[in-house]
Amino acid sequence: MSSAAAPAARPSGRRELWLRVASGLVLGGGVLAALVYGGWAFAGIWLAAGIVGFAEWMVMSRTEPREVLIALGAATLGALLLCERGGAPAPACIAVLLLGAAACATVARTAGGRLRALVGLLGAAAIAAVPVALRDDPGIGLVGPAWMFAVVWSTDIAAYFAGRKIGGPKLMPRVSPNKTWSGALGGLLGAVVAGTLVPVLADLAGMPLPSAASLPVVAGVSALASVLSQAGDLIESGLKRRYGVKDSGKIIPGHGGVMDRLDGFFAVAVLAAVYLALRGGGLIA
Repeated sequence: MSSAAAPAARPSGRRELWLRVASGLVLGGGVLAALVYGGWAFAGIWLAAGIVGFAEWMVMSRTEPREVLIALGAATLGALLLCERGGAPAPACIAVLLLGAAACATVARTAGGRLRALVGLLGAAAIAAVPVALRDDPGIGLVGPAWMFAVVWSTDIAAYFAGRKIGGPKLMPRVSPNKTWSGALGGLLGAVVAGTLVPVLADLAGMPLPSAASLPVVAGVSALASVLSQAGDLIESGLKRRYGVKDSGKIIPGHGGVMDRLDGFFAVAVLAAVYLALRGGGLIA
């Protein structure tokens, strides 16, 4: 009986893998098409991602009153994007975000709930606003978000295959049992290669590049972004263990929720936000 039952799990695993690949290709293709088109087509995708990710966090962390908080979060993110894309100065956009954060803190029922709502809203704002701000900056354009995608996606893919092929010691077995040091290093190498290729290909295509985008700098920042992306993945794994859930949601076939897909991207978005702040302050070109 046991020998007959064992092979039955394999087709299921293969189907799951192909489902992940198919949905990943569809999502990736849609995001890249929107990136090329720009405008509200691109902004709308990230606004939706921010809203859904915030909602998943409110549900997963059991923060109440979740429906009201989700509505406030969605309204704040929508207003933030309208403010940003409408050309409002940075202090006005920050004021919108702070107003929404204050509303969430007022509504949440516990001190822990207030903290979770604030952290979730700030994370959702980074997801919703940073890729759009990069795309709308005439001195960055396609290159900024494309670099983010290249680094995060190559980190995930290279880490997966390096971990499976090489194996070896576990990275943080109590948080994420399947991740290995070989996978982490493979993801780091993949990110450096892919991230460095983006400005090279953009330059060949005649696209504008920030003056600070020298290849050694890009390689170093890509390595840092890969480390942050993997850290974001591990943090989300730890949060899911804490709250006893396998996935943050079920909206993406084979992948789970938006948080499951954008945990690493969020960390890189924070890094990009620091770059935008330095650029806006004239401290970097």
